Amino acid sequence: MLSVFNTAAVTIVNYESAYDPHSPNLQRRGIGREDWTKAVVNGADEKSPRWRHLLLLGGLLLGFEGQNRRGLSYALRKKLEAALVTGIQLALDELRSSPTIAAYTIVLVLNYTFELLSDWERSRINYDVLLPVLADAAFMSPEGLESGYFLGSIDRGIEEIPGQGKFCWKEDSPSYYQAKDILMRPLVATFGPLSRLIAHAVESTSNRGQVIQVLDSLFELSRTLMVQWRQNKLSEIDQSEESEFLDTASLQTTIPTLWKLLNIPLFSFIIVLRAILGRVLNDPILAADRSSPFIASKSLKSLRHLAFITARAGYSSSSQYVFVNLTAIDILAQYPDLSEDFLEEIRPSDSSKIPAHPLDRCLDLFFLNTAEHFSLIVSPMLNERLLLSAAQPYLAAGGNNHLLEIFESAHSVVLAVLAAPQSANMAAKHLPSYVDTLFTVFPQNLSARQFRLAFKTILKITAPPSPLANSQPYLPSVFLQLLYDRAINAPTTPLLPPATDSNPNPAPEDLSEQGVLTMTIIDGLPYLRVELLEDWLDLTVDLINRIHDQEIRRKCQEKFWDTLSNGDMDVERANFCVTWWSTRSGRDMLLRKSEEEDTQLYSMSGGVAMQPTQSKL
Repeated sequence: MLSVFNTAAVTIVNYESAYDPHSPNLQRRGIGREDWTKAVVNGADEKSPRWRHLLLLGGLLLGFEGQNRRGLSYALRKKLEAALVTGIQLALDELRSSPTIAAYTIVLVLNYTFELLSDWERSRINYDVLLPVLADAAFMSPEGLESGYFLGSIDRGIEEIPGQGKFCWKEDSPSYYQAKDILMRPLVATFGPLSRLIAHAVESTSNRGQVIQVLDSLFELSRTLMVQWRQNKLSEIDQSEESEFLDTASLQTTIPTLWKLLNIPLFSFIIVLRAILGRVLNDPILAADRSSPFIASKSLKSLRHLAFITARAGYSSSSQYVFVNLTAIDILAQYPDLSEDFLEEIRPSDSSKIPAHPLDRCLDLFFLNTAEHFSLIVSPMLNERLLLSAAQPYLAAGGNNHLLEIFESAHSVVLAVLAAPQSANMAAKHLPSYVDTLFTVFPQNLSARQFRLAFKTILKITAPPSPLANSQPYLPSVFLQLLYDRAINAPTTPLLPPATDSNPNPAPEDLSEQGVLTMTIIDGLPYLRVELLEDWLDLTVDLINRIHDQEIRRKCQEKFWDTLSNGDMDVERANFCVTWWSTRSGRDMLLRKSEEEDTQLYSMSGGVAMQPTQSKL
C-alpha cells in the first residue's frame, strides 16, 4: 500500500512536469496536485485504524518529496509532515489493541520517511514508546532478522558432493531461497537507514531502561548468531580453505549471498552500539559506576559473538568498528577488577594449543586484540596466567601463513605484557624464551616490520628508566649480540613476506634477512648505555660493510645516519655520537667500502681514478 500511494504521487509529479501550458494541442485534465492530495488525505477517517493511515500519509510524502522532488508547497508539506507524525503517535498509543502488523507498519513508514521530516516534527515523536518497537521489528521479528535463527535453516541446505570431498549450497535449495527472501524484506533491504533510526531513538529517549533493553536485544541476537554459526557446516571451513572444500558454483553465488546477509547485523550493531556508548559518555546516570562498566562489557561481548563475521573483513577495515571497540575498552578499563572478570569470561577455552575449529580461532583473535589494551591495568599475575598463556600457542607455530594475523596479535600481546611497568620481574623471566621464539619464527611466520618492532620494544623494556634496567643492565647488549651473530651468516637474498589469503604470492621486499637484522640492531642503538655505545657503533658499521648488495647497504647507511642525527638519541648519547663520527673515524668506517667500490667502478670503465666524492653525510 505504501508503494501504491508513492507511485501515484510520483506519477502526478511527472505528468504535471511534462505538461506544457503553451501547447495548443494539450489540455490539462483532472484536479490539481494539491487538491488531489487534500482529497486523498481526507479519506483517512475513523473508519480505518490509525496505523493504516500511515501508509497513505507516508506514501504521499515519499512520492511528492522523496529524492528531492519538492512536489508540494511549503505549507502543504508541513501539514503532511505534521499529520504523519500525529498518526504515528496515535498508532503507537493504540498498539496494545492492534494486530502485530501495525508495529511493522509504523517502523516501515517511519524508516522510509524519517529523512523527510523536519527536526521539529522528529522531536514530537515519543521515542520512549517507539524505541522498543523499532528494536523488536528489526532484530527479533519475522520481518527482520528473526533473532538470528535463520542460520539454522541454512545449514540444512549444505550438502556433500559424493566422491569429491566437497560441499555445495545449491541455488535451487529452499534455504537459499529463504536467504534471498530475507534480503528482499522491506525492513532488511533498508537496514542501514533503520539502524540509524534506532540509533537516533537511543540518543533521544528519556527512558534509560530502554537503552539497556536494546543492548540486551543486541547481545541475545549476537549470541544466537554465534551458536547457530557453530552448528552450521560452513563454520568448519576456514576462509583460506574454501576453494578446497566448496564447489565453484557455491563460491560464486550462494556463499557471497550468505556473507552479504551476515554483514547486515554486524554493521547495524556498530551503528547502534555507537549510539549506546555515546549515551554512556554524555548521560551522568548511565556513566555511573553501577552502569557504565557493565554496558561496556556487554558491548564487547556482543562484538565478540560476531567475531566470525568481523575476522572475514578484517578488524581494522571499518573505522566505526574500531571506534566502538576502543570506546568500550576505554570505559571498562577504568575498572580494573571488572576488567579482570571480563577477561576471565572471554578467555580461550583451552590455552595449551591452537584450536582446530575456525570459530574458536576467531574468538582467540578477538581475545588477543582486546586483552592487549588491558595489560597496563590488570595484575601481573593475571597478565602471566591469562594473557601470556593465551598467546603462547601461537608464538612459535610455523608453517601456516594463513594464521599470520593471529600470530602477530599474539606477539603484540606478549610485548604489551612485558612492557607493563608492573611486570618487570615477569619480563626478566620470559624475555629470553621470547627472544628465542622471535628467531625461530622470523622470517617464515613473522614479517620484518613486526620483528623489528618486537626487538625495539624489548630493548625499550630493558633500557633505563625501566626497573629491569637496574637488575639486568647488560640485557640490551646481550640481545644485540644475538642479532649480530645471526646477521653475520644470514641469507642475503631479498625476503619474501609471509603469504596471506589476499596475497598468496607476495613480491620480494627491499631488504634481505641480513639487512633486516642489521636494521634491527640500528633500531636498538638509542637504548644502549653510553659506555657500550662505542663498541656497538663500530660493530654495526662492520656489519653494514659486510652487506654485498649496494642498495641494501645504502638503505642501512641511511638508517644508521638517521638514527644518529634525527633526535632518537638523548643529549648524552648524541654528544658521544658526534665525537665518534667526527674524531674517531666513524664516518670513514661507514663509507669506506662504498667509496672503494665507486673508485673501482670508475677505474674498470677506463676513467681516471679521482678523489672520491665527499659524502654529504
